[in-house]
Amino acid sequence: MKLLLINPNISDSVSALIRSEAERSASPGTHIEVLTAPFGVAYIETRFEALIGGYAAAQLAAEHHAQYDAVVVAAFGDPGLMALREVLPIPVVGLTDAALTSACLLGRRISIIAISQRIQAWYREVVESYGLGSRLASIRALDRPLASIGAVQDEHAQALQALAERAVDEDGTDVIILAGAPLAGLARLLKGRLPVPAVDGVSSAVRQAETLVALQPGMARRGSFSPPPPKPHHGLPPAIARLLDPSA
Repeated sequence: MKLLLINPNISDSVSALIRSEAERSASPGTHIEVLTAPFGVAYIETRFEALIGGYAAAQLAAEHHAQYDAVVVAAFGDPGLMALREVLPIPVVGLTDAALTSACLLGRRISIIAISQRIQAWYREVVESYGLGSRLASIRALDRPLASIGAVQDEHAQALQALAERAVDEDGTDVIILAGAPLAGLARLLKGRLPVPAVDGVSSAVRQAETLVALQPGMARRGSFSPPPPKPHHGLPPAIARLLDPSA
């Protein structure tokens, strides 16, 4: 089995964290490849940055998906995830969707621990779009400058753990999601140090992608996730144009 993880941000240090956690989580025999966006921002905090990241992810997925059994959009907030499910002939999984799915199996009320205050509104909208707004106990986030996005969990581990403990004590959460690719692997490190289960998006996405490949559920030919109808287009990169018109 071959899984392609796409980092929609330009940070190679974050891609290294993604690869490390994905390889630890994958089943024996699963091959992991991680690609970093060729354009965009260091890390996504806003809706507009998510739009850019979604297009970067779409470009990489269009160019490389044929070599893989599933694609993972490896950024919390899942930029471009739903759109890629319309056009790719293989399963597509996102960190938020996967982490929420794992968390729902572990408890009723879910809290998200994030790396910045600005990111909270967008995360909340994503959770609500998945129909899980009523399960969201809280989103708590760091409120301090980030010197290096790839070193967030090393530099702020104690603060992140304290936020998680406050979510349990003050918000009544049953499950913690440590959100975002920069925190990949932190849930594993905090296992046993938090009073409730902690979930990681990368490991959840890898395992759920493996499951979907094994289940072979087929792809949508009708409904809202069926391929877009053919229509004229202009100025698109060749790989994206082929996704829109596979017969061309």
